[in-house]
Amino acid sequence: METKAVHVIGAGLAGSEAAWQLVCRGVPVILHEMKPRCHSPAHRLSGFAELVCSNSLRSDDHQHNAVGLMHQEMRLAGSLVMAAADACKVPAGGALAVDREAFSAYVTRHLRNHPLVRVEENEVLELPPVEWGQVIVATGPLTSEALAKDILAQVDSQALSFYDAIAPVVFKDSINMEVAWYQSRYDKGEGRDYINCPLSETEYYRFVEALSVAEKTDFHDFEKPNYFDGCLPIEVMAERGRDTLLFGPMKPVGLTNPHTGCRPYAVVQLRQDNFADTLRNIVGFQTKLKYGAQKEIFRTIPGLENAEFARFGGIHKNTFIKSPLLLDRQLRLQARPNVRFAGQITGCEGYVESAAVGLMAGYFAACEALARQPVMPPAETAFGAMLGHITECVNIEDFQPMNINFGIFPEIRGEVTANGKFRKIKGIERKNAYCRRALAAAEKWTDEIDGAKIAVDFVTRLT
Repeated sequence: METKAVHVIGAGLAGSEAAWQLVCRGVPVILHEMKPRCHSPAHRLSGFAELVCSNSLRSDDHQHNAVGLMHQEMRLAGSLVMAAADACKVPAGGALAVDREAFSAYVTRHLRNHPLVRVEENEVLELPPVEWGQVIVATGPLTSEALAKDILAQVDSQALSFYDAIAPVVFKDSINMEVAWYQSRYDKGEGRDYINCPLSETEYYRFVEALSVAEKTDFHDFEKPNYFDGCLPIEVMAERGRDTLLFGPMKPVGLTNPHTGCRPYAVVQLRQDNFADTLRNIVGFQTKLKYGAQKEIFRTIPGLENAEFARFGGIHKNTFIKSPLLLDRQLRLQARPNVRFAGQITGCEGYVESAAVGLMAGYFAACEALARQPVMPPAETAFGAMLGHITECVNIEDFQPMNINFGIFPEIRGEVTANGKFRKIKGIERKNAYCRRALAAAEKWTDEIDGAKIAVDFVTRLT
């Protein structure tokens, strides 16, 4: 019998990854994407898997870092998103940053050219009827208003929201390199991955004061800002204390200004944003300042006095559902089991996490379409830890978006030595223990779900 197509709504990172996992297992996909007919306030590209807030997928260290571990697990699982990231990466020290347009084009090309993918360029305004069969909703944190309202009605308004801010991007040739310099913290990476703009003590506190009085985006009376702590606007961080930024994006540690031979009091870093290295994004400077205020205040930063902006920072509302209350372990809506949710709308946070949840949703849907029993990701893996956070969080009322971190993994406190004694481990050794345990479990799991075969087949086709 011919396998019925699975409808995937949304071609962001989660939807694209879900679609890829389905078609690689022989399950046809109808991929619904409202672009280019309609754009959200934060999107500008016409292709799939557009990166909005930053071009960085964060650390690629899979031996000591939770997100780097997730990168590696996704590679083992045959991830299209990770293949695109590896193919389109730009220098960023220990981070995995990409050329946004090339990354989107890579994902778009591989899905549009796949014989089992049919793309429908339309906006889905409500949850589809049961007659559609299996559906994966991967509309992300910028779900259109009409669909969001219907989802809220279907789930009895069990939803939360927060606000996400976008960092500005400047043209590299407008940065004054007589003041700024190239250096990664502690000299990691290629040496030209980051451009640094130094601030003296006086300049730093003047900058913080300017942030506090600057004109900001207004909210409607019925809107209450509920920011995700991992993506606070720069001015909100400054409101938490005059020195807060010195321990956040403007910390000067690991850097020496070659113009003075000294460590600056504070620093602003700019990371490569595209292959040609003509654009640089201001690291950690997500903002809700109005455009005029951004231009005026950010140009007071030494080295950016003549900065030309390719894109100003912005702010948008993100929506997510109370997944632990509404979804089962296979990401199905308990009230309507033919509907799965994937990506940031489920309450994960971050590009990589969103794609990982999309990967799991695609795998689960493929198993159902092929009448197979899915193999659940082990709790020790990054996949299993994130799935556990989404579907099994105990304190549902305080459920919030979460980046992957070792705090949601089964705890490792120490190890048993050769003589049978228990030895506590901490710091870098403990992080390494989490990663070693996870990768051992992930390698076995991805073999069982044919992830390794998908990865090998994909590389074979490319070469």
